[in-house]
Amino acid sequence: MTGIVTELLHVLDLDAIAEDAYRGISPTVGWPRVFGGQVVAQALVAATRTVPATRPPHSLHAYFLLGGDPKEPILYEVERIRDGRSFTTRRVVARQHGRAIFAMSVSYHDPETGVVHQLPMPDVPGPEGLPDSREVAAKGGGGMPSPVLAYFGRERPIELRPVEIERYLRREPREPRFHVWLRAAAPLPDDPAIHQAVLAYASDMTLLDATLIAHGQTVFDGAIQSASLDHALWFHQPFRADEWLLYAQDSPSAGGARGFARGLIYTQDGRLVASVAQEGMIRPRRSES
Repeated sequence: MTGIVTELLHVLDLDAIAEDAYRGISPTVGWPRVFGGQVVAQALVAATRTVPATRPPHSLHAYFLLGGDPKEPILYEVERIRDGRSFTTRRVVARQHGRAIFAMSVSYHDPETGVVHQLPMPDVPGPEGLPDSREVAAKGGGGMPSPVLAYFGRERPIELRPVEIERYLRREPREPRFHVWLRAAAPLPDDPAIHQAVLAYASDMTLLDATLIAHGQTVFDGAIQSASLDHALWFHQPFRADEWLLYAQDSPSAGGARGFARGLIYTQDGRLVASVAQEGMIRPRRSES
């Protein structure tokens, strides 16, 4: 797995082409469009390059405007909105073929002390007792649909261990909650900015799928046209993205061909380190007839 993680780090190492302008590439994996988490992570890298390392990001809010072309580089333009005494704000627009495909705002904050509380981590099995996604795929999945097997069996820089894997076997409505353990598939450098970017990349994985659990469907269904529309991520505490993190997801609402999902990300010892929210299109495909 070291090679594919090295490729991810290469993808996140943007080229500076002008002041506050950066160029990113996509991995050559044959996908028809750029993975949304990649664009979020690259935009975060671009914005963070313009902020002192002593002031880390605490939140980002993004909109996916057009599907990205994986064959073409992506231009990231950073606008320095504000540099305050405690907070910094940046805006990033990603462009391809002369058009904006993505826009994101990022806020940075000097570390401070204050009151502390968090929701407890859900009581779910730990990652050590769960088969990894490639093991599930290699065993044939016990009747799991082939698109699901292809997704979980694909070599990727993020290792996934779903807790409720049976939802893909028995296609029935259930409580819209899903838990998956994740981590980088190989050790990462110690730079916190890299761990933040890798978590931003991973935070777009599996989240939209939670919006269909209550309906006994998945984004892998040919009957569903799915795409992320927006994405928000808050960093609460330091973490390492190459150590196990529990991504606890739920979906409070769906309607109008859109689904809304939330995620809480915990370290294995129970610290809540990040929160995520996303709305996506989950449009039923209309038959040709």
